[in-house]
Amino acid sequence: MKTKKFLASILAGITAFGIYFADAEVSAASREEIATIQIQKGGSNFKYWEKNSAPLSTLKSYVKDVTDKRSKNFIPVEDRIAVFDMDGTFYCETAPTYSVYMFVLYTILEDPPEKVSDELREEAKVWRESLLSKGITPEVAAGIGRCSWTIFEDMTDEEYYSRVKKFMTTQNVVGLSNLKYGEGFYLPMVEIISYLDANDFTIYIITGTERNMTRILTEDVLPVKKNHIIGYDIPYKWDNSGGEKYFAEGDRILMGISQEEGSHSNHTHIKKIFSIKREIGKQPVLAFGNSKGDYDMLNYTTIGNKYKSAAFIVLCDDIERELGNLPKAENEKALAKKHGWNTISMHDDFKTIYGDNVKKI
Repeated sequence: MKTKKFLASILAGITAFGIYFADAEVSAASREEIATIQIQKGGSNFKYWEKNSAPLSTLKSYVKDVTDKRSKNFIPVEDRIAVFDMDGTFYCETAPTYSVYMFVLYTILEDPPEKVSDELREEAKVWRESLLSKGITPEVAAGIGRCSWTIFEDMTDEEYYSRVKKFMTTQNVVGLSNLKYGEGFYLPMVEIISYLDANDFTIYIITGTERNMTRILTEDVLPVKKNHIIGYDIPYKWDNSGGEKYFAEGDRILMGISQEEGSHSNHTHIKKIFSIKREIGKQPVLAFGNSKGDYDMLNYTTIGNKYKSAAFIVLCDDIERELGNLPKAENEKALAKKHGWNTISMHDDFKTIYGDNVKKI
């Protein structure tokens, strides 16, 4: 993905402060346009999916079945719970790293000297250069992650929200033309969220991105309530009897403090199940993810469910319109076959991703 040509195009957009925070004319679907997406209850007006998309057909058949009171698989409205990962599932999983990390780096490099020490600013410049040349490394991830909370210390909510909104509306997504961070929604997946909402599913977003940033990013765009954007707090522990590195048959979730719970603040992997248990209190019937951070949640949704359930994984297999990763996509396709998850191919199933004016650089 990160070829010399790709890196050269990114480096060409670096500004004085330093990442790729250059302004450009925006011609993606605007936030206002995304907010108008409204799929009918019967699902007859999808327009961003390929006509013969198998996963879309599978989902529509599922929804029709479980919302039909005459069906043995009918699910009462109060139990129609759908959980979505965000980055890479319905929102751009940007190169060279996640939007929340780019926001932290942007804040460090853009804030005035009295807000950020010279030492931290110089360290951030090293992270920036590493990101552009190598992509996200464990060292850079640890460094940015260390600042993810401290850089915002002593800010009011209003100051924090203002920074997020400025970042969203002025900064370009790296590697893609004509796309701001606030517009980086996969239009086909926005249709899915709208469709489920029309069929009385309660939708939750479970993400490693900071909770309030996610709220600001999705407000007035998606039909998801602010209190349905999930973080974590009450400890649980994972009884990993199944032997896999992710939740599998034979595992249990028990009360108690675990090493996994306290290791870092990002909400991924087994901790997604912890948050489902504490903040929803019910097993979902639908789950959508895109990477190893979601495997636990996908299996938790489908293993031992009293209702007909389904899991979908979005494959990052589009290297023409998006910053895809074919080896990763093939790995997840194999895992989907193993666990019975449905696969959504960005390359084959999405008629467009962000709108036809967004191009890979």
